[in-house]
Amino acid sequence: MFIATLIAASLPKGEVAAARDRLDAAGCLPVAEEWVEDGVACDLQFGRDMAAARAALEGEGYDVVVQPVEHRRKKLIVADMDSTMITVECIDELADYVGLKAEVAAVTERAMRGEIDFAGALRDRVVLLAGMKESTVAKCLRERVKVTSGAKGLIRAFRANGGTTILVSGGFNHFADPVAAEIGFDRALANRLVVKDGRLTGVTEQPIVDAEAKKATLLTALAERGLPPSASIAIGDGANDIPMIEAAGLGVAYHAKPKTEAAADARVRFGDLSVVRYSLGI
Repeated sequence: MFIATLIAASLPKGEVAAARDRLDAAGCLPVAEEWVEDGVACDLQFGRDMAAARAALEGEGYDVVVQPVEHRRKKLIVADMDSTMITVECIDELADYVGLKAEVAAVTERAMRGEIDFAGALRDRVVLLAGMKESTVAKCLRERVKVTSGAKGLIRAFRANGGTTILVSGGFNHFADPVAAEIGFDRALANRLVVKDGRLTGVTEQPIVDAEAKKATLLTALAERGLPPSASIAIGDGANDIPMIEAAGLGVAYHAKPKTEAAADARVRFGDLSVVRYSLGI
């Protein structure tokens, strides 16, 4: 059996009935419905063909997550930070303090779309920050970094249900560590800016936290806990999240770039991170 969870800020019962009709017309054999939260999120259980269910339900103005019933409850979340758990790209905001936001943001966009090498793009952007006071990084954290709506509810509810949560970022530990603490993650992994005499040197410590490092974090956490990939969920928005999204039991593209959407099992296009919580039946 399978579940299609429909989620919207306002989800009328008539829309749920129409979705059930679409599943029926697609030959998916819908058998039951149950509200996760009244008027917001509803599960439609059906008997076959997840691909047909996604095709029948996506594009209707609500978010939908389709998955097997038996693997719905997860034990591990690995999540990206920038533009996923927080609303900004931190390196772009740092660059704004030295008048280079447009230039840096253009490179960030290309890297997140998978058009250029992530490690090279990171090196080229970080060097532009050479000489910046470390206190400016702290100022950026205070002034620019905002936690994404629904993030705290997702992570704290997941941990309350016995799950492990890891924040893994191609950004910087100056942001990832306090963000992880604020949201409630078990731990965080991110790149480390080299600082000398209170100023950024324009380089990061090696090795770089790149796409393969994100995937390795997920796989290592599964192995340490004796869990199968089906027990995991990975959430991200950029091309450097694709390997971990593909390796997870449920890969979620959150307001993501086209290549990331194409690689994911589920796509959050309308709502906030509460969509992911509801999709897990929480």
